[in-house]
Amino acid sequence: MTVKHLSVDYNKVNERGTFSPGDTLSGKVTVVTSKEIKVQCFLVKAKGKAKVTWCEQGQTHSNKKKYFYFEHIILQDKNKGDGSEIISPGRNVYPFTFVIPKTDMPSSYEGKWGKITYSLRAQLTQSIWLVNKTKAEFPFLTKSEFPFASKSEMIIIGLKEQHHATRISFYGSAKVTMNVTTEKVGVKQGEAVGVSVEVVNDSAHTVTPKFYLCEKQTFAAQSKRVVYTNDTLCGTGDSVPAETSLTMTKVLSIPPQLPPTFFNCCMMKLEYRIKVTLDVPLAKDPEIKLPLVILLGSPKPHQQKPKRSIWFRKLPG
Repeated sequence: MTVKHLSVDYNKVNERGTFSPGDTLSGKVTVVTSKEIKVQCFLVKAKGKAKVTWCEQGQTHSNKKKYFYFEHIILQDKNKGDGSEIISPGRNVYPFTFVIPKTDMPSSYEGKWGKITYSLRAQLTQSIWLVNKTKAEFPFLTKSEFPFASKSEMIIIGLKEQHHATRISFYGSAKVTMNVTTEKVGVKQGEAVGVSVEVVNDSAHTVTPKFYLCEKQTFAAQSKRVVYTNDTLCGTGDSVPAETSLTMTKVLSIPPQLPPTFFNCCMMKLEYRIKVTLDVPLAKDPEIKLPLVILLGSPKPHQQKPKRSIWFRKLPG
């Protein structure tokens, strides 16, 4: 093939490697050819979009939203068909610049049945049957101060405050009381949160607390919604023998790569909970769930994925 290489690259604007509303997105499109070629159109596009899709009872539910779309024409056939625009043989570099709109948009995210992506695409069209394409996604970070709550919810959210819950379970005439307290509701990526558990075991069985980090993804389309949950076991506490009580504290580490909580997308949201259960023999395990908001952590350099160019021929019909 005449086109030996086609790639699109962008310039970083900060140490995190992310872009936000109002930022200037600039870069270059590089094309290498073995000889002079004529093109009908050569352009680069910038796009931000969200999309959800899932199947339920043989029916597909889907929805999508476009946050922005820009095109920059690099070369275009003025006569609409005879391929009068020329690319010289060898390596050719074409710069581009876009300004991302200053509107509230969610961060990049990929979930079970939906994703939010921001990308650059370059397309070189030589004829109706010969099109070269390449794509590069860039990480996007919302500028919303509270992407994890609506205005009504913000009133009751105290991210630095403790949260407490009690659960009493009966086994015959005996009971087991579990009190759970988290040191705070809001935790940054890569940080840790302490969870205190008091167990008063008046039963005839030994009980053991277990600690989980619960993830809840919600997707909405066409007045329907679907929920995906994932519970990760973070640790096991000390066993509490029959007719005794014990108080213990477990420190749960939040993985740095875990996406932050967000609500500022109309088609999907991401929530977390801390769950503590009591492993009780021959009985349904009692559990307590407390809210957890995962916040954006400290900036870390973004590891840019290697670019890959894709060539294909579009056949007539």
